[in-house]
Amino acid sequence: MFNSKINKLNNIKQDFSIKDLENISGIKAHTIRIWEKRYSLLEPRRTETNIRYYTPDNLTKLLNIVLLNKNNYKISKIAKMSNDEIITKSRELAFSMATNDEAINSFKVAMFQFDKILFNNTYNKLLHKKTFREIFKDVFIPFLDHIGMLWQTDTLLPAHEHFISNLIAQKIQTNTEKLQYSISNTNKTYVLFLPENEIHELGLLYLNYELVLRGYHTIYLGQSLPLNNLNYFLESNREICFITSLTIQPYDDKIEDYFNEIDEVMSNTENKFIAVGRKVAKIKTLQLDNNIELHNSISDLLKVL
Repeated sequence: MFNSKINKLNNIKQDFSIKDLENISGIKAHTIRIWEKRYSLLEPRRTETNIRYYTPDNLTKLLNIVLLNKNNYKISKIAKMSNDEIITKSRELAFSMATNDEAINSFKVAMFQFDKILFNNTYNKLLHKKTFREIFKDVFIPFLDHIGMLWQTDTLLPAHEHFISNLIAQKIQTNTEKLQYSISNTNKTYVLFLPENEIHELGLLYLNYELVLRGYHTIYLGQSLPLNNLNYFLESNREICFITSLTIQPYDDKIEDYFNEIDEVMSNTENKFIAVGRKVAKIKTLQLDNNIELHNSISDLLKVL
């Protein structure tokens, strides 16, 4: 059943190296090999040139084994379980514990299995112990940081990231919607957007949630917005603060031109422009208008709002 679900999706990663398994699970390759040889917990396949590789089933099983092992199940005991028992025990544990590490592990499994039910059950269990803000800061941020590392090591495919990012985005939007009727700070409007061709919006979505939580009026414009679209807001009588998040775009050779364009626009207005994200380090040497603020992360920005 698992393989049939996976095969319906295009471009899903089917082969994992032992280094991939190490990156995803946090278990050293040496330990994984011991579990293979001594307990036959995983059964890697081999290429025609005798290089071992692992299937998505192997990866899922390893993540479940890690969850059990971290919660006082000895490897020797796990080795005696059937695959169905390992799945059942790990799910029961994930739902009952709902601590940060167990939740992150469950979200990994949900991501690689494309398992929306597991994601939602884990999230709902966390809600019994944490507020949404705590879940985002204590669980989602470390989890997303780990996803970033998997991207850098070429372990993760876009299908995995898009699936899990959309689920997290839904939670942010649902919690933001609950706050929309409590706007109290009406003297300023925050306009949030991403640069053209930038699609990584989870951080900006969460920032929008935090602003609404503080009672501010926000206008969320989302992904890939041309700068000239901001002119409409500059012509209004509102006090506007623009916020953008820079993860991938603009490219390094274009970022100076991008901020020079922003600087030219903002120099003729009393409104403010805030940029956050890892790209801002590339332009901190520029002499920009005083109305432009730069912050390395959303967390840094939230400290001064």
